Amino acid sequence: MGCGGDDGSDAGSAAGAGDLTVDRFDSDAAWRLVEQQVKVGQRPAGSPQLRRLAEELRRLLPHGRFEPVPGEPGLRNVVGTLPGRRPGIVVGAHYDTLVKPKGFVGANNGAAGTAVVVEAARALAAARPKEGAREVRFVLFDGEEPAAGLPEESTNFYRTGLRGSRAYVAAHPDRTAAMVLLDYVGNKGLELPREGSSHIGLWSRLRAAARRVGAERSFPPYSSDTITDDHSPFLRAGVPAVDLIDWSYPGHDLSDGLDKLSRGSIDAVGESVVELVRGLRDAQSREIG
Repeated sequence: MGCGGDDGSDAGSAAGAGDLTVDRFDSDAAWRLVEQQVKVGQRPAGSPQLRRLAEELRRLLPHGRFEPVPGEPGLRNVVGTLPGRRPGIVVGAHYDTLVKPKGFVGANNGAAGTAVVVEAARALAAARPKEGAREVRFVLFDGEEPAAGLPEESTNFYRTGLRGSRAYVAAHPDRTAAMVLLDYVGNKGLELPREGSSHIGLWSRLRAAARRVGAERSFPPYSSDTITDDHSPFLRAGVPAVDLIDWSYPGHDLSDGLDKLSRGSIDAVGESVVELVRGLRDAQSREIG
């Protein structure tokens, strides 16, 4: 939990680390992983630098492995698993960056969500689940952004982007009971209202989890725009899903660098997600949300 300047601390953050009442999520390790990804530079889907990074990410996830994205040569999701009964829970983020503008490093648009997924996996792996707990999968999606040569913003973004999440849902029908997506979750002044299409019941459980860990200020009690994102294929498959995204953040701009992020925000989101998933994993009822 840094203390000033470019180390990611900001006194004005919507959720300072000092407000939190638990310490399960390692925000220092998450911050180092954000730095590691940004240092790689631009990381478009299928690029050599992204494939090298994927090798590192796979080793950080429990029972980490690759799943190819059919029809997309060179693309692969990174999947970690905590075993349990099915249908289970998916915690996901995309780890590729925009193809353009040139030099885009995606500190928040890719790296922050990826780091939270990895460190949430570590925290949940360390917790002893109840007997009969659900499976938890940690999925880093490749190809969320459109391929080279396609417009960044498309009226058919569901088809031009979301390649990894669409492939995952198609490959694992009926395996998922709930899905939590982490997108723009690391910026200073973080506010994560309910994204317009996110499942209301699951969102309510997330806000309750945030309240229990002292991070409720980061999850205001109103809804924002509906956004097509990596949770959308899950919603279309009938899976309760929520998208954690601060849509006010300029996530497609070259300014998306480390200096715009906050360890306090990353910590607040990480602790909230860990608290939520612990409860969902140990719940004995079949229905979630």
